[in-house]
Amino acid sequence: MPEAHRRHAEWTPGRIVAWASGTGPATAALVSAIMASRPHPEQGFRSCLGIMRLGRRYGDERTEAAAARALAIRALSYRSVESILRNGLDGLPLPGSEPVVTIGDHANVRGAGYYE
Repeated sequence: MPEAHRRHAEWTPGRIVAWASGTGPATAALVSAIMASRPHPEQGFRSCLGIMRLGRRYGDERTEAAAARALAIRALSYRSVESILRNGLDGLPLPGSEPVVTIGDHANVRGAGYYE
């Protein structure tokens, strides 16, 4: 087997997930989801390795936050994670994590009974 093929054979889905877990649990989950979304896990290797490479440019903390956002919005691609990082969306609260504002009892609040 040619040397390039032998090096490629050393990479397994488990090894890539273990490497991604060094960045954080969201990155490991994203990498697992990317490989699971492909017919063959090997088809997701380039995407996963690209995401890990983004960690060198943007840092592990930002990459982990971008991975968490990508998982939340089901954006399972390298381009999505890169876009999140490039546009600074990793610093915003995750969708669905905003606090729910409730209106308490107040003289100006009519309530459901008023409209019956």
